[in-house]
Amino acid sequence: MDEHHKTTSSAEAAVIEHRAYARVGLLGNPSDVYYGRTISFTASNFWATVRLQPSDDLVIQPHLTHDLVVFRSLHHLVNRLDSEGYYGGVRLLMAICKVFFDYCKENAIELEARNFTLSYDTNIPRQAGLSGSSAIVCAALSCLLDFHKVRHLIKVEVRPGLILNAEKQLGIVAGLQDRVAQVYGGLVYMEFAKEDMDTLGHGIYTPMDVSLLPPLHLIYAENPSDSGKVHSTVRQRWLNGDEFIISSMTEVADIALEGRTALLEKDYAKLASLMNRNFDLRRSMFGDDALGALNIEMVEVARRVGAASKFTGSGGAVIVFCPDGPLQVKLLEDECRKAGFKLEQIEVIPSLLNEVDLQTLSK
Repeated sequence: MDEHHKTTSSAEAAVIEHRAYARVGLLGNPSDVYYGRTISFTASNFWATVRLQPSDDLVIQPHLTHDLVVFRSLHHLVNRLDSEGYYGGVRLLMAICKVFFDYCKENAIELEARNFTLSYDTNIPRQAGLSGSSAIVCAALSCLLDFHKVRHLIKVEVRPGLILNAEKQLGIVAGLQDRVAQVYGGLVYMEFAKEDMDTLGHGIYTPMDVSLLPPLHLIYAENPSDSGKVHSTVRQRWLNGDEFIISSMTEVADIALEGRTALLEKDYAKLASLMNRNFDLRRSMFGDDALGALNIEMVEVARRVGAASKFTGSGGAVIVFCPDGPLQVKLLEDECRKAGFKLEQIEVIPSLLNEVDLQTLSK
């Protein structure tokens, strides 16, 4: 077994453990929620782990840190809520259990009447635009698929929608892109054409070779903004037929299409210009107030040393490409240190799909 999936046998029962990784949007975001195209990948720098153990009762186990309910003082409680928010991972695990059960019922997939205990851990920074919530849900879904032995019955293309549905039940604003990247692993080119979304219920997802990527870096802040609030006004304007938003979003989607060709040809100068253009278009649509000064500064820090940069998601972290190599990276390190940002090289994870998964893919 690899580190992404562990099964421990004992005389009584098997423990199932799955890991899902942070998602980095390389190009095309946020057009995935506007029938566009994106390229995303998963990074092994950060991950969430979910563990399933058979048990007499069905138990969703709170995390000692992320689901804290005992505090030293009122001051401690308030500080905690200011930095971490009101929600941990328990609600995410509950939601995917419900969505999984409902899907199996609707599709006549029989589930054996067995109980389990679900627990989780994560080191994905909160509100950093790295899809920390969906990583927990994704890992939990993998555990449920294996525990109930139904991995072969629920197609890979369908799974991101189940993860998204679980999050939507909790009021989380998101698109399919993040969940596709986390289910598939590796580097994935995605097309969300309206016709496919309406008829299939999902987009067309094409895995790409991770070796096509140049060295990339991640900038993130200790106290980033809430990534769930950024889509709001743009979404309404798009629905209202705003020509500027519609044409800009079409151009963002085209950036992913051009980016796919650039990667296949290893045209990294083109990739750099596309990354910068992607962010500039997002900025013109959303405006500086919505994006937040801290998020914009992360992008500007990279640009000051001549690097290409854009959001990994909706803010909180930035993906950076230094086309001039190690010396440019060193300059970036110095700038990040001065600005109080964290910088690390991204480690891209290869595809996570196993043989059973691959057999469910649409031919």
